[in-house]
Amino acid sequence: MQPGFDFNYAHLFEEELLQEILSIGEYKKVKAGTELIDIGSDIEFMPLIITGAVKILREDEKGDELVLYFIEQGDTCAMTITCCIGQKKSKIRAVTEVETELLMIPIQKISDWMIKYQSWQMFILQSYHERMQELLEAIDTIAFLNMDERLLKYLKDKAMINRNEVIQVTHKEIANDMHTSRVVVSRLLKALEIKGEIKLHRNQIQILKL
Repeated sequence: MQPGFDFNYAHLFEEELLQEILSIGEYKKVKAGTELIDIGSDIEFMPLIITGAVKILREDEKGDELVLYFIEQGDTCAMTITCCIGQKKSKIRAVTEVETELLMIPIQKISDWMIKYQSWQMFILQSYHERMQELLEAIDTIAFLNMDERLLKYLKDKAMINRNEVIQVTHKEIANDMHTSRVVVSRLLKALEIKGEIKLHRNQIQILKL
């Protein structure tokens, strides 16, 4: 745990804060597909991602999901921060994209450290800014891009998060994340392959133009 944490966070925080984080934070290593936070649940911890990646989803009244954005090592989630500070229930679902290591920080420490450490305050504000930019990008993608453009962006984002041009994913998983049907996804993937953007394999997709 230590090397990954130091690599992502040591340059951000002063030594005193680093020691507090390591002594108070609860270390977890979880498999891909693990639900960390569910919609409507009480928020007790804020995650600091050491390795891996997490996707943040919203759900409509029918139970259909839509991916808002991904967070990766060195990140935290603005939605979690907002709920923690407002002491509200979660508005999002957080699911690990790959095997992930995290430090879970008790929510009461978030506001305490905002006052005590300027570096923590800057980290929280910067994280919030970055997540809001990604939310705006997600809205623009839905509002202004065609479905094939949305799909290609989703695949490229997923490849970058996984740090691999070949991603392990089924057509059904893509359809769930993009809030559409598997038939539509299959048709668009084939069209992207014909255009030379991707190469399809069984439960794998290779991105040819990252």
